[in-house]
Amino acid sequence: MELSDTGTAITIISGILILTGVIGVILPVLPGLLLTWGGVLLWALLGGASTGVAWTVAIVASLIGGGGMVLKFLWPGKKLQNSGVPTSALLLGGVLGLVGFFVIPVAGLVIGFVLGVWLVELNRLGADRAWPSTRSALAAVGLSLLVELAAALGIAVVWIFGLVLG
Repeated sequence: MELSDTGTAITIISGILILTGVIGVILPVLPGLLLTWGGVLLWALLGGASTGVAWTVAIVASLIGGGGMVLKFLWPGKKLQNSGVPTSALLLGGVLGLVGFFVIPVAGLVIGFVLGVWLVELNRLGADRAWPSTRSALAAVGLSLLVELAAALGIAVVWIFGLVLG
């Protein structure tokens, strides 16, 4: 295999990793943002693009990925804190979401999370106020997913620019 063939193969593998990462954000089975970032790093290190472009893309992708990882926890966490949803509700929601994922593949994750949060809030607040609190938790999880998706797509766009410029 020649050097250009190797670079093409690495570029294809990197593209597959990036696409898998974006899909992994939407279907939370895979570590989406890490796969997307890893695909860019693989391309930058081994892909055969010009060194300046490759390192610039890798640095920008790392900044986007790192910022996305931090923001996906801080922003929704602040919204949850302001809405009064306790950590215990999120923990039980996470545990039941994980169990639900294996009982009902993919959809069970959401069903288990909602059930766990709702049960804690039902016990804490009563039937009238449990659902609004559960909706707040769902909105925060949705916000977290959107932030992670935006970061993964941002990394993919930067990589595509790197391909064009490299």
